[in-house]
Amino acid sequence: MNLHRITLAALGLSAVAVAGCGSDDDMPPPVNTLPANVTQQSMTDYPATSTGSGSTAATQDLLTGGLGKSGLGGAAPTYADPLNPTAAELRRNALFSNYRGLVDISAGGGYGTLYGPNVDVTGQATTGEGLIPGREYVAVLDNAAGTKRVAIAVQIPDSFNQSAPCLVLGPSSGSRGVYGAIATSAEWGLKHGCAVALTDAGKGMGLYDMADDTVNRIDGTRATRAAAGAAASFAAAVTDTARAAYNALFPNRLSLKQAHSQQNAEKDWGSDTLVAAAYGLYALNDRYGNAAAPLPFTAANTLVIAGSVSNGGAAVLRAAEADATGLIDGVVAGEPVTELPTTTGYGVEFGGTAVIGYGKKLGDFTTYGNVYQPCAALAAGAAMAETSTFNYLVATAQTGKAAARCAGLAAKGLVTGADTAAQSADALAKLRAYGWTADNDQMHNAHYALGNGPILSAMYPMMYGRFSVTDNLCNTSFAQVDAGGNPIAALAASKAPSFATGNGTANGSPAAVVYNDSVGGAKLWSAATSVSTGVQDFGLDNALCQRALVTGVDETGAALTATASSTRPTAAQAAAVQAGMAEVVVNGNLRAKPALVVAGRSDALVPVNNNARAYVAFNKTVEAAASKLGYIEVANAQHFDGFLSFSGFDTRFVPLHVYFNRAMDAMYAHLKTGAALPPSQVVRATPRGGVPGAAPMITAGNVPAISAAPLVADQIGFTGTSVSVPN
Repeated sequence: MNLHRITLAALGLSAVAVAGCGSDDDMPPPVNTLPANVTQQSMTDYPATSTGSGSTAATQDLLTGGLGKSGLGGAAPTYADPLNPTAAELRRNALFSNYRGLVDISAGGGYGTLYGPNVDVTGQATTGEGLIPGREYVAVLDNAAGTKRVAIAVQIPDSFNQSAPCLVLGPSSGSRGVYGAIATSAEWGLKHGCAVALTDAGKGMGLYDMADDTVNRIDGTRATRAAAGAAASFAAAVTDTARAAYNALFPNRLSLKQAHSQQNAEKDWGSDTLVAAAYGLYALNDRYGNAAAPLPFTAANTLVIAGSVSNGGAAVLRAAEADATGLIDGVVAGEPVTELPTTTGYGVEFGGTAVIGYGKKLGDFTTYGNVYQPCAALAAGAAMAETSTFNYLVATAQTGKAAARCAGLAAKGLVTGADTAAQSADALAKLRAYGWTADNDQMHNAHYALGNGPILSAMYPMMYGRFSVTDNLCNTSFAQVDAGGNPIAALAASKAPSFATGNGTANGSPAAVVYNDSVGGAKLWSAATSVSTGVQDFGLDNALCQRALVTGVDETGAALTATASSTRPTAAQAAAVQAGMAEVVVNGNLRAKPALVVAGRSDALVPVNNNARAYVAFNKTVEAAASKLGYIEVANAQHFDGFLSFSGFDTRFVPLHVYFNRAMDAMYAHLKTGAALPPSQVVRATPRGGVPGAAPMITAGNVPAISAAPLVADQIGFTGTSVSVPN
């Protein structure tokens, strides 16, 4: 326990006030000032006096937008004018969409019983709706050029305990906007009476329409670039002349902030999270400070927990690594995307056997998987009985395109085998050697089909290399598409609510990944015909080009040159991508902060060998005995809890969200009372089973507790410099 923290809190003094003790009487009093480069946009009280679908602030709360547990589990709220939604309506719907995007909201999966707004801090389900009244501050962190535009929202519940202040940092998962951690960090923090500092970390729904020069404002409403001015979340850095020339060649294209901001936002995820924390303290002092005590809250007397998942999990780890002043007290990173700087000096063991593929960067394993996943999904080892969203290639009659991908890979010497069965088996073996595991075999079908490979392989190289929308990197662009996969003018009805319905990626809401060089004209990735093969193969040429950006060589192993082709970028483009990837790596030094990493063993999007397991091993080599990092690996849990309501997902997997909450509970108890953190371990969670699409109700038995004294067979330890995970 931090005795300095207790002393200051007991005295009711801030660090600034303490520093001034003994100084001259004419010393000016401390002043509450905004962090550098932060501009406040709004401050709104949400009394949460009623539930429903109203759009006014009076019917909203901090957590659910006034919808409560029942509303979040129902249909999306409507807009009074769907083409001109108000900022309040967009906020409410953004909370609705982001909450449901992160957790399973089906009752059978645990919503309303194991987690949800109505479940209290002891884990007991109540009959209430779980609305949380309080005040919300919104601000923007910018740079001198006015192009950074990171959104920050600080939520202070009315239940905030001034005598035991706490602040939870919740950077958004994925590419989501500022409310992307509402179901994870925010819900946990608000229920515990903590203030919550949310940030999009330079991602978010910055949707720019190249055709009509319109943008999203920070509050989600849309306007022309000129009308939005400094309130724009993002506008592509192109002149009107360049835009007109581009539109003539590539009409109806869209630009996304994370991909085209030319900031490489990922390099700042950690520092953006620290700025959000500073703004959180500013907001607390603004609300509770007075003339006698203008700065009642500082890092010295406020408990600060950095906790989030996925990209947000990476952000809290990087914030802790960058925290030279001791602002953060503890860290919880769920399924974090860790970008390791090396694969040497440490290792990973599973079941006593050394793992071959581990510690690879996101851009590396994502572009690799994008090449091989659709073929591997046809392998006997990846076969599934379901005909559902989970089994996309079968459900949508796309197995022919996947077989064509296998044939194309074989023709280029990238897989072996005389037929699809042999080729797909080789592709699956390659994925296993690159960091995926047997637990992921039956996930490749759904993960590729849901667009994870094509979307991330398009967006992240653009981000890393700081490419403009007009660069059309690897002949790739974004657009809304029609039923045939053809780019169309983005519909007003799609753009207007995009702040609420989009997740910041090119997932079709409304921007989708388009392959410009498809034979016969630009097409959606899943309908593309490759130039080099002449068949619909999910755009193999596009995937090979994106892969070459990371490797610096083409599919034959030849070094890239100044000349591009359908499967080859230029050497300069690849160098830019590789330089950007080098900017985003972790350093592994958590500065002896207590930390927990929680990951699902079945995670096929962020494979544990390349991420969670690898980071734990790397941290041990960096911090050695000073490390206070623990690792909880949950069997039968995967990356997307929001998919657990899908047929097939429901029977196979348990919600990882339950364990993120439990890890936050453990960290809170450790920091508040000195309770020991749980030892590193595998938690043997059990799927619900049953009939796909109609799995039985989840019970506590499906999701056993994190053990304070795990069995020897479940303990995660080290063998030399390798993390050792039991099978």
